Amino acid sequence: MKTFTYTITDPQGIHARPAGELVKEAKQFNSTITLEKDGKKADAKKIFAIMSLAVKTGQEVSFTVEGDDEEAAAQAVQAFLKEKM
Repeated sequence: MKTFTYTITDPQGIHARPAGELVKEAKQFNSTITLEKDGKKADAKKIFAIMSLAVKTGQEVSFTVEGDDEEAAAQAVQAFLKEKM
């Protein structure tokens, strides 16, 4: 299991477009990818789950990646976040 945190820098937070892109990135892997904010968890492969967290700029989210390709999945998600969010 891999875990990491990330502070959202996008001025609009996690809105529909980057959430959709995150889902596409997450779906490339078999691992379960979960993000958490303020005790609420969401499946990173489901756009409405991500949107329900209502993550704003400057807020920190935690990611948990678990599965047979967790190392690659965690690296890919971290790279995506740095580039897009």
